[in-house]
Amino acid sequence: MNAAIHHTSLGRRDSDPVRKPAAYFTLVAALAIVTSIPTGAVPALGQAVATDVRQHVETLASDEFEGRLTGSEGASLAADYIISQLRSMGAAPVPGQASFRMPFEFTSGVIDTGSSLTLRGEVFDGDPVLQGAEVLQGLPFSDNGEVSGSVVFAGYGITVPPGQDYPYDSYANLDVEDKVVLVLRHSPEDVEREMRATLSSYSGLRRKAMRARELGAKALLVVTGPRSLNAGKIANVRFDSAASGGSGILAASISGDVADKVFTAVPNGSLEQIQEDLDAGNPHAAGFDIPGLEVTLDIAIERETDTGYNVVGFLPASNDTSGVEPAKPYVLLGAHYDHLGRGRSGNSMARGDEIGEIHYGADDNASGVAALLSAGVTLAGMNRDRAVVLAFWSGEEMGVLGSTAFVEEPPVPLDQVIGYINFDMVGRVVDNKLTVQAVGSSDIWPRLIEQSNVPVGFDLQIQEDPYLPTDSSSFNNAGIPNISMFTGTHEDYHRPADLPEDINYEGLESVARFGALIGYRLANLSEVPAFVQVARSAGQQMGGGDAARAWTGTIPDFGGEVEGLRLGGVMEGGPAAEAGLQQGDVIIEFADQQITNIYDYTYALESVKVDEPVKVVYLRDGERYETVLTPRVRQ
Repeated sequence: MNAAIHHTSLGRRDSDPVRKPAAYFTLVAALAIVTSIPTGAVPALGQAVATDVRQHVETLASDEFEGRLTGSEGASLAADYIISQLRSMGAAPVPGQASFRMPFEFTSGVIDTGSSLTLRGEVFDGDPVLQGAEVLQGLPFSDNGEVSGSVVFAGYGITVPPGQDYPYDSYANLDVEDKVVLVLRHSPEDVEREMRATLSSYSGLRRKAMRARELGAKALLVVTGPRSLNAGKIANVRFDSAASGGSGILAASISGDVADKVFTAVPNGSLEQIQEDLDAGNPHAAGFDIPGLEVTLDIAIERETDTGYNVVGFLPASNDTSGVEPAKPYVLLGAHYDHLGRGRSGNSMARGDEIGEIHYGADDNASGVAALLSAGVTLAGMNRDRAVVLAFWSGEEMGVLGSTAFVEEPPVPLDQVIGYINFDMVGRVVDNKLTVQAVGSSDIWPRLIEQSNVPVGFDLQIQEDPYLPTDSSSFNNAGIPNISMFTGTHEDYHRPADLPEDINYEGLESVARFGALIGYRLANLSEVPAFVQVARSAGQQMGGGDAARAWTGTIPDFGGEVEGLRLGGVMEGGPAAEAGLQQGDVIIEFADQQITNIYDYTYALESVKVDEPVKVVYLRDGERYETVLTPRVRQ
């Protein structure tokens, strides 16, 4: 394991399949293009060859590039490499842009530089000023500033919107305007399972802050209650650079000791007893004003900013259209080139002695970059009515930051883009299967996909859902027809073990050819495809809590249509592994709830308790099995 992590050379392992010469794939790629495009539309074979995808992956996923963390020197080196490849294929910066690099600013971290809370009231000796990381911390999305006011306790601070099966409003009969609201973290624990899942989906800290702000509160204080996991501890909320901006309200996490001081102002008040009543779903356990208490909350957090760079190249239209430009004259293809660096931002899945090592990201997403570069070379040599924009995103791992910045300040008008094709984790083709996602975003995709697959011959897995955790979502939100290619999750996801020697390079070449063929057909469409707004399911709209408390150690496989949740892997030593679950198993029932997709599973997961065993029903090789899994808190 360590030898693989600290690799400096990428020799063939005994288990590697025999590789055909690169020239073989060049010829196959050229022939596939020739046999799939009308006569007279194809340039000479030498102009249609693909670049060496192995070279791209091994370069990007090398020690020198140090995991390509957005804003890092490694990411800058990766951008340099991509630009050199764009120049070699004849691409230029987008017209009107001076450089291939397109900068965007992002928040790279949040530091509490000295927030404080002052308590005033008859029960206090003097005016206690509470300060320090052990007792008070501003939440990452808080505004800065100082406010004073009386305090209202609003239970769990949850409001379930009208129309849900379980009406619930922590603010019923409370006036919180111009006051400071104190709420418990998480959601009621002891209610029946289905209601717990519903309440949990509205329990995120940002959501609680937004609700308090909507009702006119000046500030929000959050405490982890005495009956909750990690009782009394400051909320260790993982920094989310995609949602780190100010929220229009001051918000802080306070310790249990601070909450106890606050509750000394409540006659015969016991926070533990109050939480117990709330946890049972007692309809008479309402919020209340805390008498005789005034507080001053001063939030001082500093947002560290950095600059990331998208790399964007341009291939002009090559056909003579006699001065008549086609409708929507741009085709956009993209892949993110960033990864996790050494995995210190909180989204690493590193195990044991892997922690702190370089996360090479060969599949995620050096493979997508390699496919896009190869597709770009192919498209550069093909006759096209439309221009092609090749976009390499940074900041995807932080929350699709680069593609979002592109959509917000596009170098070409978005209403002139006919469609977007995304490549993300396309390097581990198994059994010739390729998943094409977001196909529901336009009625044009099934025809183009089927036509383009004829010379390639993938066993395609088609998914309609466009609400994906990748850059295609930015274009779906902008109303642009989009698809995303994907070859599935695996146990090396977000680990240093995602290495170049595990890439299926023959399959990756095929993905590149397939993407180029779809891009070619888009570039020469006479009609303009319409965007289809796919309705979100209830599960997709849930939103989740501020942190997943119940950890199962499952790695979902987002590829392919299957009734249930197929596992792309299980984490070593995790609850799923201990329960005997394996890669390829399909969970069809979890905690007495039927599972038909990832959203059902997420909903069910929010209904369970840590350390409380649940029954899992799953399929393995078509046979039905049962096991017992005990969720834990992930350390």
